[in-house]
Amino acid sequence: MIWLLRHADAEDPDGRPDAERPLTEKGRAQARAAGQALAALGVPLDACLSSPRVRARDTALLACEPLGLEVQIAQELDGGQFDPYKVATGFGEHVLLVGHNPDVAQAVHDCTGARVRMKKGALAGIHDGELHVFLRPRELAAIAAARSCE
Repeated sequence: MIWLLRHADAEDPDGRPDAERPLTEKGRAQARAAGQALAALGVPLDACLSSPRVRARDTALLACEPLGLEVQIAQELDGGQFDPYKVATGFGEHVLLVGHNPDVAQAVHDCTGARVRMKKGALAGIHDGELHVFLRPRELAAIAAARSCE
């Protein structure tokens, strides 16, 4: 299964280059919740690949903490259309890709035909041309919160 995570909420540019925009506090919470939800659901992951942009890289780093995964940078996720299966080739069967919109939503559509609204911090799981999982940030946060109550 390929998992596609849109980067979490980021600060406005405020004169800095777009690639250097950091996450907001809300974004950091969204990223942590995504990782905690994946862990709570017992999702097996072999690798995590991220766009090199700060907001995506930091989303990946925070999401991967509870999963015990290291983040690897993939230039293919830096902006523009990409084939998730091609990007994930050689990294295992279960790979998390962290990138940007509209590219992430387009990748889901190209692979499955599904049209999804990938809010910041949203997660989709695709396999064999089908959308198997789609979780919005609010749902990821609820799953993560339920795990922390156990």
